[in-house]
Amino acid sequence: MSEQSRRPNRPAKPYRRPQKDPVRILAFEALRAVDERDAYANLVLPPLLRKAREKGDFDARDAALATELVYGTLRRQGTYDAVIAACVDRPLREVDPPVLDVLSLGAHQLLGTRIPTHAAVSASVELARVVLGDGRAKFVNAVLRKVAQHDLDGWLEKVAPPYDEDPEDHLAVVHSHPRWVVSALWDSLGGGRAGIEDLLEADNERPEVTLVARPGRATTEELLREDAAVPGRWSPYAVRLAEGGEPGAVEAVREGRAGVQDEGSQLVALALANAPLEGSDSAWLDGCAGPGGKAALLAALAAERGATLLASEKQPHRAGLVARALAGNPGPYQVIAADGTRPPWRPGTFDRVLMDVPCTGLGALRRRPEARWRRRPEDLENFAPLQRALLHTALDSVRVGGIVGYATCSPHLAETRAVVADVLKQRPQTELIDARPLLPGVPALGEGPDLQLWPHLHGTDAMYLALIRRTG
Repeated sequence: MSEQSRRPNRPAKPYRRPQKDPVRILAFEALRAVDERDAYANLVLPPLLRKAREKGDFDARDAALATELVYGTLRRQGTYDAVIAACVDRPLREVDPPVLDVLSLGAHQLLGTRIPTHAAVSASVELARVVLGDGRAKFVNAVLRKVAQHDLDGWLEKVAPPYDEDPEDHLAVVHSHPRWVVSALWDSLGGGRAGIEDLLEADNERPEVTLVARPGRATTEELLREDAAVPGRWSPYAVRLAEGGEPGAVEAVREGRAGVQDEGSQLVALALANAPLEGSDSAWLDGCAGPGGKAALLAALAAERGATLLASEKQPHRAGLVARALAGNPGPYQVIAADGTRPPWRPGTFDRVLMDVPCTGLGALRRRPEARWRRRPEDLENFAPLQRALLHTALDSVRVGGIVGYATCSPHLAETRAVVADVLKQRPQTELIDARPLLPGVPALGEGPDLQLWPHLHGTDAMYLALIRRTG
């Protein structure tokens, strides 16, 4: 008798159609866009959520969960990669990226949320069946069952090297930052374990939504009448929205009289505007104005003093964003598309110049967590010539006695003090102004005369500002 004939006849299992979960499918689609197209989650997610709401698939709780799954997975990607690597039998680079995205989503639900273990595993396996097929869903099931054997602390004890043996790698795994970023941030802070751990933890927290009341067009009192609104910490024009606050629901934001702007960005503009200046104060320049947040605040402040702002942005589509941000400004302004390294204006034209230069963006990792995995140390070398050229342009563009603000949304010393020091070495007819007294009440701004803001100390992006007066 054959082996086949000895087996009892078992009824085949009926095929079960995979259950579609709109929340997790949307989160998966957002992660795939981030991976495949180098998209940013803060640009990809809102239209996906809007479309889901329009179809009737989503309510506010669904949107909140999808947002948490996307951002939580991206922020903790390095940690989850280390955990998943310990649970698979091949190098992670050999795991198909869509499979790895499903595994990462599952790992975040298991290790980073309060979703029950069985629900996290079963929901992830169902997602895999829908987007990957039954075969790879079995692989997902096997891996996530291994992940579920320990909580996050248990896994970190297994996959992170001891701090005493390799402090930078320990922090990189525990706090989910590339090692080179940990090293760079540590250098910028000036040493000490507590400070770097606080900063890395702050980078992994969801940032508050901060609004700016544009002077002459809106007031903080108006914004504070909104539900879940509280005053800003440092800027007199800032209002923070508590978790769940929706900027699009604020009338002043819809009308362009207020905007969404990190408080650090507001402080940089305010410091430049408040710097003491002798003589003319009628012509201001924002030399890298896109997407327009600082330009809109500067234009409003300039209008209060009878000054005019020229907002220049190299990329035409970003210049369009600047024009939209400035529309309705109470005073005169102009927006142009121009290369800041080959400016169309004459030297010595302006009294105040802001040059917020392109940079690695390491100061905004709370808002763009995927940026930490895209940036490489060699990016610093690519930005360096442009940053120096733009600072030279700014110093050429300001009149003698006028003031330049050099700003970056990166605390990396190669993008901040090194640039300023190199340029000023070639331009002896300049002097650094102590920027710190221009932000009264804001603590821990550094040794000066420049200033550095930090997420863990100020609740802002890690904005840097050096103020420079042209003396000849």
